[in-house]
Amino acid sequence: MSHPSAIEAGHHTDYTGAKIGMWLFLFTELLLFGGLFLLYAVFRSKNADAFHEAAAHLDIMLGTFNTLILLTSSLTVVLSLEAARAGNRRRALILLTATIAMGFFFLVNKFFEWGAKIDHGIYPGSPDLLSMEKGEALFYSLYYAMTGLHGLHVVAGMAILAWMIRPLLRSSQTGPQAYVGLENGALYWHFVDIIWIFLFPLFYLIS
Repeated sequence: MSHPSAIEAGHHTDYTGAKIGMWLFLFTELLLFGGLFLLYAVFRSKNADAFHEAAAHLDIMLGTFNTLILLTSSLTVVLSLEAARAGNRRRALILLTATIAMGFFFLVNKFFEWGAKIDHGIYPGSPDLLSMEKGEALFYSLYYAMTGLHGLHVVAGMAILAWMIRPLLRSSQTGPQAYVGLENGALYWHFVDIIWIFLFPLFYLIS
């Protein structure tokens, strides 16, 4: 028969291992985006005027709205986690669903923003983009690459949070180990939001 302390230790090890695993994963993600930010800095330093000119054609209001959406979603995912820890699963589920919905609205706004640029012939490999000054073409190439990669991470974050709905409904456990999946999902969502906080001024506010 297992001793209670051994069982508790096992739970603690699983919880700690899951947290460490998520932080290590986020570190690799940080290296990925860090490399792109470094690339952006190098190209911008060599094409400052062209970057400013290209940025002037982005929709600042839409970018600001998307920023507010993600900031609000960070709040709702925190409140969802706190509600789950307090045993209020209904509130946790509502807030988690709201977080996922805001991620969806973010992507819809990004779809319309990209669509407007594509309608004007500005998209990777387009004749209009290739005919632009080198600096402007680099700006839009980085814009599509970095915001597109971020968008994929938003989709991944939504999928992770959606996956947490089932255990949230069925779990009968209590304590921190009961919601380690939701906690890690919230941590990943915060990472996605922080990346956007850096992307927003780099592309929308430099003009």
